[in-house]
Amino acid sequence: MVVEAAEDRGGGRMRSGAPLQIKLVLLGDGRVGKTSLTLRYVNNIFSEKQTATIQASYLTKRLVVDGQAVNLCIWDTAGQERFHALGPIYYRDADAALLVYDLLDKDSFDRVQSWVRELKKMASKKIVLAIAGNKSDMDKLRQVNMEDSVKYAELIGAKHFVTSAKLNTGIEEAFMDIARRVTQQRLAEDPESLAGGSRRKSVVIIDKLPQETTSPTSRCCS
Repeated sequence: MVVEAAEDRGGGRMRSGAPLQIKLVLLGDGRVGKTSLTLRYVNNIFSEKQTATIQASYLTKRLVVDGQAVNLCIWDTAGQERFHALGPIYYRDADAALLVYDLLDKDSFDRVQSWVRELKKMASKKIVLAIAGNKSDMDKLRQVNMEDSVKYAELIGAKHFVTSAKLNTGIEEAFMDIARRVTQQRLAEDPESLAGGSRRKSVVIIDKLPQETTSPTSRCCS
């Protein structure tokens, strides 16, 4: 199924050429809601009984960001400790990382800081970072201080979002912000490669169910 939603700015055309490939990896402890966020964003699906990810699953979403066609290739990684050693396989060449924690679990936020330290060592120095505090639908049970989490995000140059896969809040903003920042970064580095048309805000969605995989080189944006 293809769903299109578009809002032109300035009436310009979309830039010509091949879509920009963006590899995004989701990191965080098990059960913080990484898969739920991804499925809600890509396919608008939510389940209270989401199966835990084994190693990693892969989804794609096609967007148009400020006039630039984008293939957002999303790697949803397993959060269980036994799969931790596989992390660098997926994030070492990523353009962006969305670090997810559970607002009801302080330990999961502390773990985000550990993931960031690993990314600083193993990933590209240009990687775009965002942090999502998930499960805001149960905000009354919150265990993570919002001021602390926002300050930490600012400290590492990340954007902080509060999300709920159940209520479908904050998710579109988080993924679109990541796609936009990577696109702008690429444009600044190589304007000729993304040259063309005026600014346009547009979204093209192609729904794809997740595919479990053990090889990050078997799909686009690897």
